[in-house]
Amino acid sequence: MSETEPIAMFGASLSLSSSRKSQGQSFNQKNANWSGAKTAAPVPKTTFNRQELNSILTVYGRQVGAGEWRDYAIYHGSDRAVFSIFRRSSEMPLYTVEKQPDLARRQGIYSVIAAGGRIMRRGQDLKQVLRIIDRKPSLVAV
Repeated sequence: MSETEPIAMFGASLSLSSSRKSQGQSFNQKNANWSGAKTAAPVPKTTFNRQELNSILTVYGRQVGAGEWRDYAIYHGSDRAVFSIFRRSSEMPLYTVEKQPDLARRQGIYSVIAAGGRIMRRGQDLKQVLRIIDRKPSLVAV
């Protein structure tokens, strides 16, 4: 295929001929637009890494096994990552585990927030913060 041959895409034909280039329009592969204008850079997202998710899902799995929790949701935004824990999927979350890198030097990067919006615990170590909602199974004396 030559540079001047039309490219058929979804029934339309596009041409990368020299006449289009001479008009000041070029295809920017990185931003996928036909004008010469640059698009805004994507906003970096705050996410949970593998070790953080493993810690959260360990606590979550224990409570699911006990029959207390049934659903969860994960949100990755530009300023925070949120893991919400639900008793039922139609309700408000019982707890939310938040990661806010902006608070790393002040109050702690991780926090556990209760259903009413009360912050139960904050800190730098996720496992220590999760201890507030992690109820270990206890032995029953017979």
